[in-house]
Amino acid sequence: MDFMTLPPGPLRLENVTVPACLMGQEADLLRLSLGEGQPVDMKGAMVLPCFTDMHTHLDKGHIWPRSPNPDGTFMGALTTAGADRAARWSAEDVAARMEFSLRCAYAHGTAAIRTHLDAIAPQDAISFPVFAQKRAEWAGRIDLQAACLIGAGDFSSDGAFAHTADIVAAHGGVLGMVTYPLPDIATRIRSFFAMAAARGLSADFHVDETLDPGANTLRQIAEAVLETGFAAPVVVGHCCSVSAMAEAEAMTTLDLVAKARLHVVSLPMCNLYLQDRQAHRTPRMRGITLVHEMKARGIYVSFASDNTRDPFYAYGDMDMLEVMREATRIGHLDHSGTDWVQAFTTNPAKAIGTATGLDPMNCVIFRARNWNELLSRPQSDRIVIRGGRQIARTLPDYADLDHLMEPA
Repeated sequence: MDFMTLPPGPLRLENVTVPACLMGQEADLLRLSLGEGQPVDMKGAMVLPCFTDMHTHLDKGHIWPRSPNPDGTFMGALTTAGADRAARWSAEDVAARMEFSLRCAYAHGTAAIRTHLDAIAPQDAISFPVFAQKRAEWAGRIDLQAACLIGAGDFSSDGAFAHTADIVAAHGGVLGMVTYPLPDIATRIRSFFAMAAARGLSADFHVDETLDPGANTLRQIAEAVLETGFAAPVVVGHCCSVSAMAEAEAMTTLDLVAKARLHVVSLPMCNLYLQDRQAHRTPRMRGITLVHEMKARGIYVSFASDNTRDPFYAYGDMDMLEVMREATRIGHLDHSGTDWVQAFTTNPAKAIGTATGLDPMNCVIFRARNWNELLSRPQSDRIVIRGGRQIARTLPDYADLDHLMEPA
């Protein structure tokens, strides 16, 4: 049998390799059979669940050709993306770029995505309806969720953000905010939770995306959850500064995160790109959060793509296997247990409430027979099964976006 062409109809995939942790077992890898139907010898090919990419920015994706980051810094990204948004983010522009990213993700084997949407008015009233349209169009292929995104400095409980929160609620979304040190940040966080609770929304934060050891809004979010009893799921992303803190403060902060049952999502590729970037100086720090210490405390840790070909990250293709491969290298996930695969599959699915577990009707099959083979190549010849059928994995051509890429 040609690896890339499975027979039509129901199949029994024999002699496949699966991570034991996905089957509730303690070993590393298992050889077994999956599914019912015509038997096919897969010769040890590795099978994983379809991916959940729980932290993305579909509204920013692919603007790099027209709005590149001038110096690769975080402030360069903020300024450039903000200018592009103000000048170019019509409904048609956002929809076309979202569609391109979704086609990439689907071809690579992703079945669920949460995207953050810039939500400073009037963009909230533009992007959320576009998202709703895409969610309907992609139903049955990719389960889509959206979280609004504003800076903590733009939050107010009785101002424009209340209207944004209503838009989020009307579209079944998630309330999101970027947290960083402000004199009244603790009050803002509690007001934010009150606004989410009043609308029955869960919360998703960008947290301390800096290597300043004095930035610790992660602790303040955990304290607010514990003190208010906020019951809906809470996701915290980035959490870079905890990697630069004094050990004692970092560990007591993580103890609170565990107690508050926060879900953490690390974005190592974007953080590696932006953090500790200074002109004519080699970066000294990686920016990745303390994933090993979090996992040891029972915190659900996930990894995700974050930005794709925009000023915050110049590269990427919405491929969660690339995220797994790079996170393994950046965060030294090897030599530290055999269950890190959950951080790219079942953990993010639990965090955002989508389907979990290994399903032979919806899975990704790689020619690789073990971890080393899987992570050493891009696996461009993978098979994606959706609804029991092998899908066509044609990636969109970058030329499809050329009409949107003329400089402003």
